[in-house]
Amino acid sequence: MVSTTATSGSSTRPYGRIVANVLVGISVLYALLPLLWLLLASTVDARALFASDFFDLSHFALVDNIRDLLAQDGGAYLTWYGNSLLYAVGGAAIGALVSTAAGYVFDKFEFTGKGALFALILISVMVPATVLALPLYLLASDLGLANTVWSVLIPVLFNPFGVYLARMFSASYVPDEVLEAARVDGANELRSFLSVGLRMLAPGYVTIFLFQLTAIWNNFFLPLVMLNDASLYPLSLGLYSWNSTAPINPDYYPLMVIGSLLALLPLVVAFLLLQRYWRSGLTAGSVK
Repeated sequence: MVSTTATSGSSTRPYGRIVANVLVGISVLYALLPLLWLLLASTVDARALFASDFFDLSHFALVDNIRDLLAQDGGAYLTWYGNSLLYAVGGAAIGALVSTAAGYVFDKFEFTGKGALFALILISVMVPATVLALPLYLLASDLGLANTVWSVLIPVLFNPFGVYLARMFSASYVPDEVLEAARVDGANELRSFLSVGLRMLAPGYVTIFLFQLTAIWNNFFLPLVMLNDASLYPLSLGLYSWNSTAPINPDYYPLMVIGSLLALLPLVVAFLLLQRYWRSGLTAGSVK
């Protein structure tokens, strides 16, 4: 009876692996097919793009597409690219630092209203960003910051989810004994954080940075509400403006395709360079 059960269990395992592999393969294809289409479509001219003829080498025009992209509208794409780098990299770097410091404070210090304030932060995680866009615009307008770089950069500096993650990282990575030793050596709280806590929280900082970088880079609605000057547009809003013009002028379609492909590069580079810290950050606290 036992041997029959064992044999039956072992015989069903290969089928389970096959089903799992098929599901994984379908998921990978679902994720990669749009990227593959974008890559192939970026390498052909407009005629082949509209005909979906991606494999005829006579229509290969990647260099020409890039040249046309950079020259269109007086080099507007490069301006939008620089704006996106400013908003995303600058906002993510400062915002991740703010989140890391806030999470560290919530973990290591006791103060009046700590529980209620952290509960408010958790509640704000569930508030959609689109709901806050109009109030943020009205506030920026009252302060004279609407249609400026600051109207897009300042709102992304506070990330409630990043504060929550930072608190979890701080509890896992920063032992209280190490901070006590730093205080005994004469370090104040700020120096203890900068010299000891922040270094130990490096995996957490990088993880929050990557999450925030992706969110800001793909941010669309906030710039749409805040900005009306095309020279301040990020890539998401700039490509959208070209997409609105494309039905009238089809020449913009190839530009949008190659522009979308190049827009992926900073995120890919960031994840490849920082994946070691990111992976270690995701497993924080899982093993003691």
